[in-house]
Amino acid sequence: MKPYFLLLIACLFCTKIWAQSIVQKQYQTRLIMADNGSTIDLDEGIFTFTGSLSLEDKKRIVIRGKGIDKTILSFKGQTDGAEGLRVSNAEEIVIENLTIQDTKGDGIKTMNVKGITFRNVKVEWTGQPKAENGGYGLYPVQCDNVLIDECTAIGASDAGIYVGQSRGIVVKNSKAYHNVAGIEIENSRNADVFDNESYENTGGVLVFDLPDLVQKQGGNVRVFNNYIHDNNFPNFAPEGNIVASVSDGTGLLILAANGVEVFGNRFIRNQSVNTGIISYLITERPITDKAYYPFSTAVSIHDNVYERNPGPASARGRYGKIFSAILKPGQDVPHILYDGIADPATLDKNGNPLPDRRICIRNNKNQSLVNLDAGRNFKNVSMDAAPFDCQLAPLKTTSGNSR
Repeated sequence: MKPYFLLLIACLFCTKIWAQSIVQKQYQTRLIMADNGSTIDLDEGIFTFTGSLSLEDKKRIVIRGKGIDKTILSFKGQTDGAEGLRVSNAEEIVIENLTIQDTKGDGIKTMNVKGITFRNVKVEWTGQPKAENGGYGLYPVQCDNVLIDECTAIGASDAGIYVGQSRGIVVKNSKAYHNVAGIEIENSRNADVFDNESYENTGGVLVFDLPDLVQKQGGNVRVFNNYIHDNNFPNFAPEGNIVASVSDGTGLLILAANGVEVFGNRFIRNQSVNTGIISYLITERPITDKAYYPFSTAVSIHDNVYERNPGPASARGRYGKIFSAILKPGQDVPHILYDGIADPATLDKNGNPLPDRRICIRNNKNQSLVNLDAGRNFKNVSMDAAPFDCQLAPLKTTSGNSR
């Protein structure tokens, strides 16, 4: 009987592979053959794929499932390609009401799309978060008019919800947890991030400008009315990634970004740095991009709520080590950290920032801050908030929502 049993198992395995191949072909054919202006309705159920799906050179396409956790596209065991779904060189694309699971690389990547909407979409890596998970959940890059609404991202080894080198961005009503970075806006212009919950990540929200990218110097980024809490998850990013240097216990980190306004948020129990404002220079990474500007300027932090549990910052993070060196035993960790590295070209003759380049921190509940003076080897570490008691003009809205 044993040979017949083994033959049965082999037949069942072959049948499963054949069924997956049929589903892969059917879905990809529908994407290729879709007419501009059409809707691709996906059935309820779990559908397994071994390769990436792609949509290219299309206009006004809606890809619609039956709902989160009702239409599930699973890429567990993916052998071909990296992304689950890739959309490129397209216009007015809507992806909604579905779940993407366990892609080899990024969950959904859209590139060079003019008008991309993610609505009621979940991207997740099941099981324990680990470095082998894909880097990004939702990953629009070099796109115009990006809307991410009521989405969820879980388990990304870089950023769960990421928007890079894009323009005209709204991220709202979404959740991100168990990622290295919950939500990240990178080298992007005119972004509103609001009414989101980012929790149990290494870092809740990141606003970064990085070198060696096509689009330089993002700006006009507003982060407001978010609940950013309990982001103390150990960092599991692959070694060498820029986010691998983010300390667990980070609520919001602003890195080399210009024109950022942060207001109306609740920063709760992020145990290392509730809000950090730093220069790329503090990373001590070499800069070869001559067009890159490594300083954070024109940053306004106001009308937020800060709370944290008593105790030290994470010993695993860089800032935990800094705080252990500068704080007295039992002294509370400040909620807001500024590395103190300023662009000399933006300082007046008295060493003060020019009015439109200042770091302004005011009117926050439970406000406390530290200026590390890292530009002068931490010689004059200060917790005096007076130099930051200023006001910048409100940034322009992207979403139509204001304070």
